[in-house]
Amino acid sequence: AGISPRPAHSARMSHQLNPYFQAGLDVMGQPCLVVGGGREAEEKSARLLEAGAQLTVVSPELAPTLAQWARESRLTHHQRRFEEQDLVGVFLALNTINDDPSLTTRVYQLALARKILINSYDDPAHSNFGMVALVHPGHLRLSISTSNASPALASRLRKDLEELFDGEFVDYLDQLASVRQRVRDKVADRETRFALLRALVRDFHLEGALRYPADWRRHAEALLTCDLESCGMEEGCADCPLRFE
Repeated sequence: AGISPRPAHSARMSHQLNPYFQAGLDVMGQPCLVVGGGREAEEKSARLLEAGAQLTVVSPELAPTLAQWARESRLTHHQRRFEEQDLVGVFLALNTINDDPSLTTRVYQLALARKILINSYDDPAHSNFGMVALVHPGHLRLSISTSNASPALASRLRKDLEELFDGEFVDYLDQLASVRQRVRDKVADRETRFALLRALVRDFHLEGALRYPADWRRHAEALLTCDLESCGMEEGCADCPLRFE
């Protein structure tokens, strides 16, 4: 099987909505590569390390947190630009550099040739998997995707949900994990096990409400009909959302 390149019309496809196939990827102990050493590399590296990946970062410079992790031997740092040999034996690669199109194309094509999973930051046309917004208090992993319709909304949802799941939730889920393991070890009857574990979450409820921006329909319609050339200028359209910030 392997990983096939995108068809020739991939550039057009990258601007269409893509629901992806939702799955959890096991990178525990797997060799993974991050190209770049800035803020985006820091965020992606944190997620990989948290998932147990064996991580290598290639970049002439590192953000402070990445440098600290390198000193602590939590990751391997090659202080230079990307080279083809960096992909040898790699399971998954993340290119976090988005201002070098030739590098992005090169990393993507080399990764595909080696049948490596590759994600290029903010560039679906040079990726064969997507990175979703992630809420991860304690053991919870809640992925948010808008199918490329609005990454900004996915980010907004992530921030709000992060505030919702507090320290008590982390303790609650941690205890549920401990109880589940003990019940599995001690209770032989399957139905009794299920009944005990369901009882602990029977009265748990997630409650909340959605609040939409005022006049969002009018502002969206303005952006769909105006020429956009004067955005950010004083002579911009009357209904431009930038006028109401």
